[in-house]
Amino acid sequence: MADSVQIASFESGELKVRMPGDGGREAVLALPMSRLIVKAARVPADRADDAPGFLAERMQAMSPFPDEPLTISCETVRETAEGRVVLAAALPESAADDIGEALDAAKLSITRVDSLALGELRMILPAILGGGGEVRRLVALGGADCISLFVLDGDMPVEARAILPGSDMEREIVLSLLAAEDFAGPRALAECVVAGDVAEGELSKFAPVRRVEEPEDAAIAGVAERSLDPASLNALPASWGEELDETRFKAKMRGFLVSAGVVWALVAGVLFGVPATYGFMTTHQKSLSTEHRRQYSAVKEMKEKVRLVQKYSDHSTGALEILKVTSDSLPDGIELTYWSFKRSDGVSLTGVATSPDVVYDFKDSLTDASMEVTAGDGEPVAESLFAEVVLKSLSTKGGRTSFSIDCMFKKDDETGGAKK
Repeated sequence: MADSVQIASFESGELKVRMPGDGGREAVLALPMSRLIVKAARVPADRADDAPGFLAERMQAMSPFPDEPLTISCETVRETAEGRVVLAAALPESAADDIGEALDAAKLSITRVDSLALGELRMILPAILGGGGEVRRLVALGGADCISLFVLDGDMPVEARAILPGSDMEREIVLSLLAAEDFAGPRALAECVVAGDVAEGELSKFAPVRRVEEPEDAAIAGVAERSLDPASLNALPASWGEELDETRFKAKMRGFLVSAGVVWALVAGVLFGVPATYGFMTTHQKSLSTEHRRQYSAVKEMKEKVRLVQKYSDHSTGALEILKVTSDSLPDGIELTYWSFKRSDGVSLTGVATSPDVVYDFKDSLTDASMEVTAGDGEPVAESLFAEVVLKSLSTKGGRTSFSIDCMFKKDDETGGAKK
């Protein structure tokens, strides 16, 4: 049954159809673990039905593209009364441009995205567990792009990591064991199990090493079996899923149009002319709609890229600039004792002054602080730097006045123009 699934892999920058299946344009994509964000995590029972939402913030922090939303998929590996232990995975779209180009060239539509290492682990797990029962093992699987490292407590993964060529193997092993201990508690490492092209020297420093033989194309066969299991994770990005739905819709539409064409040909023998005109107009409108959608997507993508460039190239509200504005606004008679800066929020100030009047003067100066922006006609104009300046506390004791002030930045949709 697994043979009916078409499997394509992307390793060493090359896309290969490893299992033709029943043919067609749809396939399951198997990737090295280095191309995915993979994390073992615990999900409490009250959030078990929304594991991706519960893990979204944690997975987003692991992404090399923090501003890009991730499509997270979770696979349950253990379920208890307290909740679930899951293996979560996601594929950052910005890191998969080369994969997308290869898929377009091969004219493949992807239905699932899985890990080669998880497929291989599925096939050799009985051999791995043959060395004993519920003990902690370090499993290293060699691959073309990376070494996939797993820490297993029995058959449950408690840590997963990809080790790229040239990395410090011993350091990565130590980090994996520490992460496993933090996740599942302290436990002695019983053995190290290796398969594929993995050097045993570094592993032997931590525990005895046992090598297991893997069947030919074990990873591909394992991915094929996992693809038939609805409980297995699927790291298919959201936009790829939308493209798959669109491709399927077009295929159904083509089938419908072929059937309609046969009927139309029969009717055209009697009423030729009007049906032909309507058919031409429909095709023309569909072409205009498709072109409009393509142009809209391109403009939307470019607009988002410009917004990101403007956001990260803008230093007008950087820490040094805000510190200068604060210093310039500081009147005589005030000594700042605390200064806290958050780029997305604002500045918090605490200090002492010779009198309350001096504090009010300082607050007014911060309120009047301005920055230069570009107006709609292209001319630079001055605009208030802070959306709000709040005097949070003010107290006088022993002739000294203590105070604290919060200065909040304007949000993106509150600014009048592009900052310079």
